[in-house]
Amino acid sequence: MGEFVRLEVKDGVGTIRLDRPPMNALNTQVQEELRAAATAATADAGVRAVIVYGGEKVFAAGADIKEMADMSYVDMAERAADLSGALGAIARIPKPVVAAITGYALGGGCELALACDWRIVATDAKLGQPEIKLGIIPGAGGTQRLARLVGPARAKDLVMTGRMVDAEEALRIGLADRVVPAAEVYDAALAYVKPFLTGPVQALRAAKAAVDGGLDMDLTSGLAWESQLFAALFATDDRREGMAAFVAKRKPGFTGR
Repeated sequence: MGEFVRLEVKDGVGTIRLDRPPMNALNTQVQEELRAAATAATADAGVRAVIVYGGEKVFAAGADIKEMADMSYVDMAERAADLSGALGAIARIPKPVVAAITGYALGGGCELALACDWRIVATDAKLGQPEIKLGIIPGAGGTQRLARLVGPARAKDLVMTGRMVDAEEALRIGLADRVVPAAEVYDAALAYVKPFLTGPVQALRAAKAAVDGGLDMDLTSGLAWESQLFAALFATDDRREGMAAFVAKRKPGFTGR
């Protein structure tokens, strides 16, 4: 697809593969190629789940600081929304999305991982938001998604100290969902998404929309949003099949309709 980012589709899994050696730095081109890959994964009905993967050595070690070093406030004011929006496109993929993390996931790389639904992390991986050491803060979700994931106090710790966390700590605070040996990261991500490949597509989409949308609402509004999505699923073939299979005590055959 792009020079540095590809969408590789096989057996229902779309792998968004970063390939900008040596560290998969997220320059403007990579950011826009991530947006394009997310759009393609969203539109492809053959993609039932997505893995974001930087390769065997590194996930993504951050934004391209050389590209940013000479930018003024005016320059970045014009660019910041595009930066956030590119990773937001990953977050908005209406399908299960897992990050397969090897090596470093720092700065923009950590923000990319935060845009995914889950994070499978190598035992020797390092994650963090070191932007404070450059005199700035995260600008593509690092202060917002991180706080929602690990809580405000822990998010402030990581953002305000700029320290890196290892896989063990990441798992303990909820930044990682599973930790596996580095050589097994991609295969573990595949195993994680496998149950979704034959699942009820519309219900999975609704579940993700309910959780993500509800986080931006008060409880009463979130409950109303959930009820709306719940009722809508009664118009799907998969709902009828799922309930018929339950009554007949057989395995459902979901079609995604």
